[in-house]
Amino acid sequence: MSRVFRLAAKVATLVALVSLPANAQSLNEMAGQMIMVGFAGDSATDASVKAVAKEIAAGDLGGVMFLKTNVASKKAVIAMNAAFRAASPDLPPFISLDQEGGAVERLTSAVGFAEMPGARDIAAANTPDAAKPLYKKQAASIAAWGFNLNFAPVVDLSINPDNQVIAKFGRAFSADPDKVTAYASAVIAAHHGAGLLTSLKHFPGHGSSTADSHEGYVDITRTWQEAELTPYRQLIAGGYSDFVMVGHLIDTKVDPSGLPSSLSRVWIEDVLRGKLGFTGVVISDDLEMGAIRKHFTLEETVVRAVEAGVDVLLFSNTAKARASLADEVRAIVVAKAEAEPAFRARVEAAYARIVALKARIGT
Repeated sequence: MSRVFRLAAKVATLVALVSLPANAQSLNEMAGQMIMVGFAGDSATDASVKAVAKEIAAGDLGGVMFLKTNVASKKAVIAMNAAFRAASPDLPPFISLDQEGGAVERLTSAVGFAEMPGARDIAAANTPDAAKPLYKKQAASIAAWGFNLNFAPVVDLSINPDNQVIAKFGRAFSADPDKVTAYASAVIAAHHGAGLLTSLKHFPGHGSSTADSHEGYVDITRTWQEAELTPYRQLIAGGYSDFVMVGHLIDTKVDPSGLPSSLSRVWIEDVLRGKLGFTGVVISDDLEMGAIRKHFTLEETVVRAVEAGVDVLLFSNTAKARASLADEVRAIVVAKAEAEPAFRARVEAAYARIVALKARIGT
């Protein structure tokens, strides 16, 4: 890339950062950009999919997450993603999926996608340099299907060999934080090269845990290690500023309140943003996991997450699937923001970060 071209790209990005937030027409639109949901349907002709596209076009919804139930064929996925992009070309929706490789893949060989091994197997058979072309191929394929965000790489440390979420499925590259950083860097570079955004997960570290946050509370107070922050620290110091996905993990030594990290201002604002210097977009792990929905109402969840510093509220929309979920979440955010100036300031800050990140999609 020439120096002139790089300068032009930087200028365009700066213009986007300054001008796009000013285009917000309402608090409703700002709140809408903070919401990402799972949806029903697997065809662009489905009424449910058309309804999602309308929400995106109206500025009521900032992004969607694909699950395997949404994937019928490559042709169908491409058509749906084209419809989602066309609904808001100036402020594109985040079109996301979990495509780590191995046990966690939404696109599989059954629908014509070239699968790849999980992180543990990749690291066992390849150096970080040797893994680069593998992830380059994966990222190019994801982009070709119309996605712009992959919830990867996993930067958890495989500390607990009996871990039910990470080690059991080979989702971590290593127990060595430096090795995790090296492989994660290869994943990120490959995705950026294909015009895709990425997300580090699961902050502050799920690899030492002894329980599954899909089922209920996960207390890592006795197991969590400071080293689990090392990949975040190293990648952020190197300029990483896409997404960080915050898990539902409790450490009462760090946050005596006992709140899960996804609802914890201590973890998000003090540690992730303050201590580690992260300036990108904070996204929650699925807020319908048992660790959250068994203990908090929808309103409590939304308000606490935003107050803690979450920018994008992720709902798989599977616990009690309904087309109205995004509307319900948005209404909660808007009502709270209208009542409390401090909460509105949080919404405005989140919106600014989201718009700045969306300006990078495809670059």
